Amino acid sequence: MRRFLAFCMVMSLTLALTFPSAAAKDSPVETDWRKQVFKNVEMLTGLPWYYLAAMDQYERNLQRVRRDLPRKKGWLAIHVPAERWAGVINPDQEDQMEVSIQYFGGIGRDGNGDGKANRHDPVDVLYTVARFLSHLGTDEDAIRTGLWQYYHQPIAVDTITHIAKIFAKFDTLKLDAHVFPLPLQYNYTYHSTWGDRRGWGGLRIHEGTDIFADYGTPVLSTCYGYIELMGWNKYGGWRLGIRDVYNNYHYYAHLNGFRKKLKQGDIVKPGDVVGYVGSSGYGPPGTSGKFPPHLHYGLYKFNGRTIYSFDPYPHLKAWERQTRKQWREMKKKKRKK
Repeated sequence: MRRFLAFCMVMSLTLALTFPSAAAKDSPVETDWRKQVFKNVEMLTGLPWYYLAAMDQYERNLQRVRRDLPRKKGWLAIHVPAERWAGVINPDQEDQMEVSIQYFGGIGRDGNGDGKANRHDPVDVLYTVARFLSHLGTDEDAIRTGLWQYYHQPIAVDTITHIAKIFAKFDTLKLDAHVFPLPLQYNYTYHSTWGDRRGWGGLRIHEGTDIFADYGTPVLSTCYGYIELMGWNKYGGWRLGIRDVYNNYHYYAHLNGFRKKLKQGDIVKPGDVVGYVGSSGYGPPGTSGKFPPHLHYGLYKFNGRTIYSFDPYPHLKAWERQTRKQWREMKKKKRKK
């Protein structure tokens, strides 16, 4: 009876939210609508809404870079394969009967109360996924275990967990703002260096763009993100890595140091100071001065199988233009006051 009442309450809220078909893709109206639906499912299942949002975003990210994955149809990107939904040995891979699905070990459930567990129905999919991820509990460790049982990929578990924490922190799905990684009022110079040859420590290619600046120039987070890594590397010196919600890993290297009290696991926003330009690296901890001071900035992506680097230069140029435009607009507003 309790489940039925909760179901009626959540579904009535969901049905009251007519999908904004006229809204632009990923617009604030569309993303706010999706967030509300995720919250409605949280009311029904107890799974925090931001884990559903993070899983949906993770699969959106994969679909953008892989051609072998089915594209989302409608507003939900989460795709449950037929064999997982109905059960591997189920002779009917499009089975919609909960009893037979459970008999064959499938995870499919009826979420909208129509008596069918339809893997093509977004409400059924969300309810099913929420039930699966929370079957051991709704604390972080239990949900991470559920993610592992679903994806069997440790990077996927970490990525979805970190995206969830970003969504929870800012309480929105619209987190696409970026800034240039150095304050524009400081002196700096850079050009495209991605793919250049590097010889120290063995022949390799340069997986980033070098932005030359003075020692101690503040280094800024370019995005909303989760700090996944901080510390020393013999190649990058003092370096850190930030994961954003679009599954981009922003890598900052050769730093002179980190912002005071910054730590692994912190969540940052565009413009937050994360460190300072230096020339550390190419040796044991503390090595510095083997090259001019600069920020090595790299971008990496995980496609569900492998991690690969891509050229950050076009993005840096775009963010530099955007940041300069915002800076000019801010100065105009100050002069008018």
